[in-house]
Amino acid sequence: MYIDIHCHLTGGEFDSIENVLARAKENGVERIVCSAFDLDSSYAAAELATLYENVYFTAGFHPSELDKYQDGDLERLRILCQDEKCIAVGEIGLDYHFDDNPPKETQRSLFVAQLRLADELGLPVVLHSRDAAQETLEILQANRELLRFGGLMHCYSYSAEMTRDFLDLGLYFSFGGPCTFKNANKVVESVQRVPATRLLSETDCPYLTPVPYRGTFPNEPKNVVFVTEKLAEIKQENKEQLKKQIWENAQALFFKLK
Repeated sequence: MYIDIHCHLTGGEFDSIENVLARAKENGVERIVCSAFDLDSSYAAAELATLYENVYFTAGFHPSELDKYQDGDLERLRILCQDEKCIAVGEIGLDYHFDDNPPKETQRSLFVAQLRLADELGLPVVLHSRDAAQETLEILQANRELLRFGGLMHCYSYSAEMTRDFLDLGLYFSFGGPCTFKNANKVVESVQRVPATRLLSETDCPYLTPVPYRGTFPNEPKNVVFVTEKLAEIKQENKEQLKKQIWENAQALFFKLK
């Protein structure tokens, strides 16, 4: 079965979530993980997971959304994360791309606080990192005791050389639409460096629609099929075997996923 390990379904970009999920199922996508980016989206993702058997969710604060963070929100996340269908704390991390993003110190502080929350709950983390490669790595290395339950470098976009450092921390890697883009040499090289046993597939929908539908919006979980096919091509592996491996990887990392 195919799995979309990271997507966003709570932002209002879709006319009908039921139709989105039906199209995914028609294309063999049997599990979908709706990732949160703030408290409201965490609650919304939890509601979707309650309504639909094949939907799971993560709960957490994206670094770009920390202006919304209020005292007590970590405890609210703690309660949400104990839901049987919450598979991880995320997405969390650092994002230094835009000048008006929350202050770096705020991002660093809440990143570590959410790493600690995940460790206390015995959950893995889903990691977002943009234009902050070295600092992300340094924080993870300094807090590697908080990664006992694993983690995922979602939509990995850094150098192939750095994959070794993140692999040494026991992390998994997921790739989405960009691996299908023309001239995506950096991403392709990273896919080649990541062992198949640490590889996962995602869409990050509604964004990053893969080839052959690149440029259309919104992206949907059904398109993870094209991502998986491209990953198999890049790694020169049988598509069915890699699909099975990705499913096994997902279950190995996210123990609540069934």
